[in-house]
Amino acid sequence: MRTFPSWQELFIRFALVFVCIAFWRGELNIYAFSLLVIAWLIDGGLRRLYQVLKLPLVQAIVLLCALLLIGLSWGELPDNGRMKWLKYFILLILIPLYSLLNKARMPWVIGGLVAGYLTVLGLGIYQWLATGEQGIALLKMSYLSFSAMLGAGAIVAVGLACVSRSAVTGGALWIAALALIFIQFHQSGRILLLATLIAIVLQAYLRFRIDIRKFAGIFIALSLAAGIFAYSSPVFKERLLLAKSDIASLQQGHYNSSLGYRLAMWDVGVHAIAERPLTGYGTGVPERYFEMAIQTYKGGLYKDLPAFQKTSHYHNDWIEIGMHVGIPGMLALLFLYWGWYQAFKRSGLSILGAGLVTYIVLAGMTDAFLIFSRMPVLLLAVTAFAMSSHKQNNRI
Repeated sequence: MRTFPSWQELFIRFALVFVCIAFWRGELNIYAFSLLVIAWLIDGGLRRLYQVLKLPLVQAIVLLCALLLIGLSWGELPDNGRMKWLKYFILLILIPLYSLLNKARMPWVIGGLVAGYLTVLGLGIYQWLATGEQGIALLKMSYLSFSAMLGAGAIVAVGLACVSRSAVTGGALWIAALALIFIQFHQSGRILLLATLIAIVLQAYLRFRIDIRKFAGIFIALSLAAGIFAYSSPVFKERLLLAKSDIASLQQGHYNSSLGYRLAMWDVGVHAIAERPLTGYGTGVPERYFEMAIQTYKGGLYKDLPAFQKTSHYHNDWIEIGMHVGIPGMLALLFLYWGWYQAFKRSGLSILGAGLVTYIVLAGMTDAFLIFSRMPVLLLAVTAFAMSSHKQNNRI
């Protein structure tokens, strides 16, 4: 006789699906995450917390968040500033998400993730084709966030293709990855595009390093495709011209450009970390520090930059964390990257893990990637699904 799920189980499944869809709209995160925590408590998550804390990735996330909390003691008061540092605590979503997953709930999560991703992808394509604008205005998603999700999707597709036993499925996944890269060429995220291509080449090498001819064939095919995509993309050509203009502006001593602004931020950030390597300047202080320091640093060379762009973050995950809590925070970030890869490696998806972690590291070199509000949730949901699949297979 067929039994229907209890109301608790239905609530848990609803919370999981809602999180996988709602995170694309930032305003819904507070409701989605609250529902997820309630579902986790209903499911007895506290009893399993000790087991979850044994995972290196979870340990790294908890350590990073703990350091940021400790950094408040010499940093920003909770009611001051924009408090962008709070976005690091979104990483903690992995704990309830992974803890709640089991064989019966996994189809709901993968369904929610795929449905949400395809819907957002469709909206982005429509806006690009219909208006020629980048990003997704309806979701308040910038071109950087949209490009980031395209890159992540392409890397996941290639990672799954590398472990697929079906030639048809593997081929379809490669085609899907190329389609996502094609769209990414029509967004302005230069570094995100480069990070995507490097990560996919690495994945192909790891998959076919024994058969170097196959790897060479894939590398040549990918290079040709990238060349065709670049030639057909006016956005890509425009960004190349802009990069040349930025370099010319720098040579004249002007930093009011995308490249110049980042170099100035990194210069000030590295200088600040060198001044206080063990503690940083405290959680929440980096934004305010930059605006004060540039008035006198190097004779006020960068003092006019806030007029060019409002100070938000340091466009580099390492410097951003180092400014908050110093070298201990940077070591915690290194632990986070290592733990993230280990999560995939232990799940039998080392190629996918290598691709995603490479992408995260490279993207974090020119942007504060870990505080992109949507990307950590998407990548952690993929990670939780991979770890849970491995856990369920071990129980069989």
